[in-house]
Amino acid sequence: MGCLFAVFAGLFPRLAVFIIWVARPALVSAAFDTWIWPLLGLLLLPFTTLMYVVMYIPGIGLRGGDWFWIALAVLLDLFHWIGAATQRRRFPGYPRG
Repeated sequence: MGCLFAVFAGLFPRLAVFIIWVARPALVSAAFDTWIWPLLGLLLLPFTTLMYVVMYIPGIGLRGGDWFWIALAVLLDLFHWIGAATQRRRFPGYPRG
């Protein structure tokens, strides 16, 4: 079941964050102070939010090696946004600017 969720999270990170938020709200509330940050993360940086919630240890936070995975997730999110921006230019009639 864990491997299935890992594949699912890699393909659909927004849905994975939402499922964790609904199924285990204590994990999300332990990682974030308010509900605004995970909501923004869900919309803008889903891989980073997912990795942060999974890697966060209540009372301890993140350690040295955990930041590597957070940085990797940030890169994945940035590549996603860059790829989406370059693909839009391929459509005819899309305004170039």
